[in-house]
Amino acid sequence: MKWTSAISEQTSLEQAIEECVSEIRSQFADDTPHLALVFVSPDYQSDFERVPELVRQSFGSVVVLGCSGGGIIGNGREVEQRPAVSITAASLPGVEIVEFHLDGDQLPDLDAAPQKWEEALKVSPETSPQFVMLADPYSFPIQNLILGLDYAYSRSAKIGGLASGAQQQGGNALFCGGQVYRSGAVGVALHGNIAVDTVVAQGCRPVGQPMRITESRRNVLAELDGQPPMTVLKQIFQNSDDRDRELMRTSLFLGVVMDEFLDEPKHGDFLIRNVVGMDDRTGVLAIGELLKEGQMVQFHLRDAQTSTDDLIQVLERYAVDNRENQAQGALLFSCLGRGQYLYGRPNHDTEVFQNKLGSVPIGGFFCNGEIGPVSGTTCLLYTSPSPRDATLAGMAA
Repeated sequence: MKWTSAISEQTSLEQAIEECVSEIRSQFADDTPHLALVFVSPDYQSDFERVPELVRQSFGSVVVLGCSGGGIIGNGREVEQRPAVSITAASLPGVEIVEFHLDGDQLPDLDAAPQKWEEALKVSPETSPQFVMLADPYSFPIQNLILGLDYAYSRSAKIGGLASGAQQQGGNALFCGGQVYRSGAVGVALHGNIAVDTVVAQGCRPVGQPMRITESRRNVLAELDGQPPMTVLKQIFQNSDDRDRELMRTSLFLGVVMDEFLDEPKHGDFLIRNVVGMDDRTGVLAIGELLKEGQMVQFHLRDAQTSTDDLIQVLERYAVDNRENQAQGALLFSCLGRGQYLYGRPNHDTEVFQNKLGSVPIGGFFCNGEIGPVSGTTCLLYTSPSPRDATLAGMAA
């Protein structure tokens, strides 16, 4: 197995792809890539239809997967608000790559048997496939795909992100095989001599104590351990320092424990969701997630330092757990709210990644939402409009 990644800021799409291809060929020598992950900024929108053709002209029968992105990551660099193309290529001997494209009306019903999902994706769970997927946020019910894949392929890793850069349906592009799609979802199922590890950093830290939801209505949080949530927040506020009080005004989130059997949740067990509304009169909160009575939750805060600390923590833990099986390549599905917007400088996340895991080839893009596991359940990690989540996925043989 061999991975390499390249990025170009040439203003011509053809020249940008040529520059990436030249760099990849210099690293691959006599090896031929089997998979090329291609991410393209919206500056090349008029040429999106040519992307797969140009890549395949250079690499032959390589499987192409990618999409448009509001920020592009390649060769350990993050390029935002400027033209950029990245190609992350992999030679994968002993690995079978199954491509798929799905529109919303092609998804099996959520109560359909697992065999229907196998037919839709043309891969059996017996082969232990690992999924990388990309979707258009305006035209595709990604939550339904995630639920179906967790049901039919419960032991498989699922990672990816939502295409970005466009403000309306039809503006994003998805690349799969030799085709360009303006809607739906695309992906690959990888099986054989490959393992896909997932590392999720949501960039938050808890405040207060974990509590049970004792009353809720859809996304409205009405009671926590018998108290109005606003009462709980006021108690946390009174016991906080000045920094946390300020963050509670601007960067307050609710962490929802995904495993209903957990009584003592730890870091990484919470799915982070926005607090989207408050009612001082009734003391209830509106949350960017459907809630259930009995769920355990805890309030969380986020800023640049907290986000950095969280990323360092999860990568250090991953490095320790995988000393004997180092990642050969990596994909970074970051959030549009990270990067320079959050940290005030470029390349923050990629520098932390390479500092903790070494010079692993890394490519990806800034997403409209990220796909990854939280406490064993695949989730859409999305909290808008504040700085949002990042999913990092290391791939190792």
